Amino acid sequence: MTSSSSPPAVFEQVRNSQFLKLFVVGFLVLLLQIPTFMMYGLINERQNIREQAVTEVTGKWGSAQTIVGPRLIVPYLRRVGKDDKVVTTTQKATFLPEQLQISGTMDSQMRHRGIFDIPVYTSKLEISGQFDRPDLSNWGIKPEDILWNKAELSVQVADTRAITNQVQLDWNGTAILFEPGLGKLHTPSNEGDFNMPSSPIYNDRTYGSGKTIQPPAKLSPNTGIHVLLKDRMEAKTFTFKLPLEVRGSEQLSFVPMGKFTKVNLTSNWANPSFQGGWLPEKPKVTKSGFEASWDVSFLGRNFPQQWNVDAPVNERTIYDTRFGVDLLSPTDNYRLAERSIKYNFLFLVLTFAVLWLFEVVAKLRVHPLQYMMVGVAMCLFYLLQLALSEHLGFHTAYAVASVAVVIMITTYTMSVLQAKRRGSIVGIMQVSLYSYLYVVLASQDYSLLLGSIGLFGFLSVVMFLTRKVDWFNSSSPRPIARPPEPLPFEDPLP
Repeated sequence: MTSSSSPPAVFEQVRNSQFLKLFVVGFLVLLLQIPTFMMYGLINERQNIREQAVTEVTGKWGSAQTIVGPRLIVPYLRRVGKDDKVVTTTQKATFLPEQLQISGTMDSQMRHRGIFDIPVYTSKLEISGQFDRPDLSNWGIKPEDILWNKAELSVQVADTRAITNQVQLDWNGTAILFEPGLGKLHTPSNEGDFNMPSSPIYNDRTYGSGKTIQPPAKLSPNTGIHVLLKDRMEAKTFTFKLPLEVRGSEQLSFVPMGKFTKVNLTSNWANPSFQGGWLPEKPKVTKSGFEASWDVSFLGRNFPQQWNVDAPVNERTIYDTRFGVDLLSPTDNYRLAERSIKYNFLFLVLTFAVLWLFEVVAKLRVHPLQYMMVGVAMCLFYLLQLALSEHLGFHTAYAVASVAVVIMITTYTMSVLQAKRRGSIVGIMQVSLYSYLYVVLASQDYSLLLGSIGLFGFLSVVMFLTRKVDWFNSSSPRPIARPPEPLPFEDPLP
């Protein structure tokens, strides 16, 4: 007695099983994630190369700048003990201005290092305002113990190497030249605490990388300029004015040191990103630049108008109140490349599903190696996009890479699917996928909505096309001619 199906027939059924084909296709999708993860590594490598170029340019031009001040520091004598056992020490008190106005311009330009563009600027600022005469009586300090002739005024600048003018202070009508450093009364802070500031100005943004922006190397609270006021502390109020011209890169920020702080800034940079704890009031952004104004009250910060050594203020607390502007590139090639490659898995699944549907509906047979060729072509799109974007810009690179890949896949599937019409359908689908991806990249806020609608629509099409497929008898795409099996008890020999 012979079996109902011979071993070759069983093997043929297994080989033509659509469920087995689905398993193979799924394995190929997972296998193609290897070059996808390699692309992540390539993006990180290009980011690091760009960061090296940024470091080289900013190290010579000027790093991201933060202006803190001015602050008035007055030393005084503290006497502890009684009679002949009195110990006298010199302490200091810090006072902030009642009014602080900062106005100026920021002339931006692009510097080139290799194939990379780094935004830099030259800012011309005028810092002015008013101090009230310091009152130390609340701390029990006698007038004769106040060392007025040693009082200092200091302004902190993140990168003093980039100051380009001779800074001169106008103090109640008297001109005084600034000196380098923050003076003898400034207490150095731990620089390490400032390598990764937690200020809102460093939020989820990076110029030229896909990660959170890094602060300038060695963002130091101990760099700046100062003047010794000597015998100029006799008035009840003190008006001040100082011009400051400083170069920087990528970012300019300020600290609201005044009881009322007002900042007015104009620039020729057309793509600003306003950052920090306060946003400007009704900024004007045009193709030729921007205008921005901030009005900040001392009630919104976490440090007072005056303090001494008994209740000191941490420098980190002061720096964390920064606000200002970032110079964003119109398009961040690496960030967009990293976002786009996240959709590779979905695109592979959708494309392979279309090829598999042609196998089921049109009774065709597509070899797994042919699936692999299509998948590799789709992975190549991200490499082309990344490489071309460094030279042509993101939009042009995206268009060139997507057109090249769509033409390649369309012509290939026309041959594989044995009909130009079927290959054209695959090509139209590729055009839809890359158009969809471009829209998602352009509108990140609606990416979830667009993705959900797209998946729902694709599943609806699949269900519609396969609604009449007999899955129990769809295991053999093409009928295979076999000789009839001999009847029982029939001699197979003639």
